Amino acid sequence: MLIVGLVLLYLGVKKSYEPLLLVPIGFGIMLANLPETGLLADQGLLSIVKLGIDYEILPPLIFLGVGALTDFSPMLSRPQTMLLGMAAQAGIFLTFIGAVLFGFIPAEAAAIGIIGGADGPTAIFAANRLAGELVGPIAVAAYSYMALVPLIQPPLIKLLTTTRERKIRMERGAVVDPRVKIIFPVVCMFLTLLLIPTAAPLIGMLMLGNFLRVCGVVERLNRAAQDYIMDIVTLFLGLAVGASMPAGLFWRWQTLGILILGVVAFAFATVCGVIFGKILCWLSGGKINPVIGAAGVSAVPMAARVAHQVGREADADNYLIMVAMGANVAGVIGSALAAGVLIQLVPLWFP
Repeated sequence: MLIVGLVLLYLGVKKSYEPLLLVPIGFGIMLANLPETGLLADQGLLSIVKLGIDYEILPPLIFLGVGALTDFSPMLSRPQTMLLGMAAQAGIFLTFIGAVLFGFIPAEAAAIGIIGGADGPTAIFAANRLAGELVGPIAVAAYSYMALVPLIQPPLIKLLTTTRERKIRMERGAVVDPRVKIIFPVVCMFLTLLLIPTAAPLIGMLMLGNFLRVCGVVERLNRAAQDYIMDIVTLFLGLAVGASMPAGLFWRWQTLGILILGVVAFAFATVCGVIFGKILCWLSGGKINPVIGAAGVSAVPMAARVAHQVGREADADNYLIMVAMGANVAGVIGSALAAGVLIQLVPLWFP
């Protein structure tokens, strides 16, 4: 993973933290497999760091930072982008079915399906709840494919859309009232607590981080959540994931199956988002560019940049970035809600 992370950085996939996170994962794997170091013994350094995953501390803290970095204005100004963010999560449930057919038990299949959301912290959170022994492989697959968004998505988008569709220009939405920005995270958090409480640790921290951003009176806390907390927690999350991957885990067929199903999950999510984008394009009379449907996956902001770039390849003056960000941030919420649904229902339906 250390080598893979460095190669991805060299290839230029370095405008977000996803490929960089593979570096501490790789170091964690190497340290965890060193003989007689005591690093994973009781009270060893990595055993303590790994508690951040076991006790579900690190993924919600990542969401705190994501919320502080996220501007929901593009989504709130164009509510239809929420539908695109939700549609892309269909890839999670399709992969869940495929993983069951592949031979995984339902709980493991549900954890693998979350890779389709292209959201590393959510995948780790769900895997820890549903299939703790698979946290390492699922995390590696999730972050690897998040880093490969610029390589995986463009061919799928171009395959499913026409040049004419990719040229569709979309204007920026209306200016969002500051009061709406403050009310939205509070309402979203309460609805999650009432309807999908298993997703509350992620959605609650995401909305808390966003509330710190929009309320305008705790700028120091907002900056800390965006920078220092986010960076430190990301580093420890990588080490914790690496510490959960002993060497023997790499030589199991399940690990290879997870890597294969991971790319299938991500491809399904992209395809579902684009197809739903085409449906909205038809319903709107050609006013919605279906390319932004690919941004419905949760790889923020890389998926939005990819959608914007594909649009510009068809029309150099077509600027889709702000509209695509609406679908992208909706995907963050959608993937966490989808994970909550699976965590809540799979143990009930498949005890």
